[in-house]
Amino acid sequence: MLLRSEIGLYVAKIGDRSASATEIRLLWSYIHLHLACHPFSSLLSFPRRCLPEPLVDPSWDRAMIKFIKIKDQKREDAANSSGRAPVKKQSAGELRLHKDISELNLPKSTVISFPNGKDDLMNFEISIRPDEGYYQGGTFVFTFQVSPSYPHEPPKVKCKTKVYHPNIDLEGNVCLNILREDWKPVLNINTVVYGLILLFMQPNDEDPLNHDAAAVLRDNPRLFETNVRRAMAGGYVGQIYFPRCI
Repeated sequence: MLLRSEIGLYVAKIGDRSASATEIRLLWSYIHLHLACHPFSSLLSFPRRCLPEPLVDPSWDRAMIKFIKIKDQKREDAANSSGRAPVKKQSAGELRLHKDISELNLPKSTVISFPNGKDDLMNFEISIRPDEGYYQGGTFVFTFQVSPSYPHEPPKVKCKTKVYHPNIDLEGNVCLNILREDWKPVLNINTVVYGLILLFMQPNDEDPLNHDAAAVLRDNPRLFETNVRRAMAGGYVGQIYFPRCI
């Protein structure tokens, strides 16, 4: 979302014809977004004479949409005429996710896999094997479910491996701030993976999901380490059984 100061600057530049194409596109995008959310808004109360013709004329927007549709149709027709399967249109979220996955920079202890095949990029798994700390030697698998509105909302992440951890409950829910209130569209899958790795390197007793494990970590770190090793080896911690993951 543009700041008010930025909007005023762009409007002033458009008025004196010094705005760049990028600045015009930014303001135009903001106008569309604002009017979509507030259809009766007076956002466009500044003089229309300040707007260059491409912005004043609504047919410009329709023409661009028509051009994009024609281009997509030609691509599909070309694929069909060559005997190939019809081209599947990708959402903006899929395109961004494809880019993020292609740019992953994971440590050797971390592996990505696609249980449904690589045609389904929106659902995948990350396997983490910490090489130091309490959880050294264990293997922990996380499922990622990415919505079409990514990156405007974070991926849904759950831990498939039952683990004794203060920040992961017995149902696999994960307490990681960047998956909640601290998520921003500039973040990506790589950021989330490193956040998960950090949970195993530095478990946090101050923001727990498993309150019993958090209390033991806070009050008796040696007992916490014993409980972690017992759980990873396959055994009971209290009344809870943990399958072997080491």
